[in-house]
Amino acid sequence: MDCKSLVGGKIGLVTGATSGIGKSSAVELAKLGVNLIITGRRDSLLRELQKELETKYGVKALPLKLDVRNSGEVDSVLGALPTEWKDIDILINNAGLARGTAKVHLNSLEEIDSMVDTNVKGLLYVTRAVVPQMVARKAEGIIINIGSVAGNISYGGGAVYCGTKAAVRYISDGLRIDLVDTPIRVTNVEPGLVETEFSIVRFAGDRDKAKKVYTGIEALTPDDIALVVAYIVNLPKNIQIPEIIITPAHQADSVHKHYE
Repeated sequence: MDCKSLVGGKIGLVTGATSGIGKSSAVELAKLGVNLIITGRRDSLLRELQKELETKYGVKALPLKLDVRNSGEVDSVLGALPTEWKDIDILINNAGLARGTAKVHLNSLEEIDSMVDTNVKGLLYVTRAVVPQMVARKAEGIIINIGSVAGNISYGGGAVYCGTKAAVRYISDGLRIDLVDTPIRVTNVEPGLVETEFSIVRFAGDRDKAKKVYTGIEALTPDDIALVVAYIVNLPKNIQIPEIIITPAHQADSVHKHYE
């Protein structure tokens, strides 16, 4: 554990921890000595991450198979946490995805439901399952919602995804307002291009199409975003960062990018 850590021994919950930003964030928090509840839909990957966190960083990790889209599952799984895991201080609402590149009036119902249910409703389900106990305990908690630069400027072929990330932005703002009389801080982290499984999912497993998204530009990595997450979490309790946008050097916003 880093001797400068301000959060060592605290309990964190990371959704979508099986890969990408979620997995990297779990690792960086473990380096700070945070004991972690890691959730996702792929149980085998959660078990692998649990082993890594416990053996390499000496923290405790609790893997929970969880689909954030299912409100009943969120309530039952998080409502049945063992006593030693109930007092969550750090919540990383990371689970999210994009599906397809159709024009908004041509998006399939499956694509619409998948994005809205995961990116918006899933975030809300987890938040309402976790935050009340933070408030009741008067915890000096911190909530980080992983949004996107796409929540600030929409683009063609991605309106539904952009709309869900705009929702994350305004939900984060509203949550921060609702918690302003508590010690709980809320940050919306808005990454630009990050090379993860994101585009593979968006293109339904077509890795060639996914690779082209990042060709000609040095995209960010999940580790880059995780470093920012860890920085925010480890700030003194009197500092709150409401919103932070992170892009590669050659990306100005969700639309304007320079490819070499």
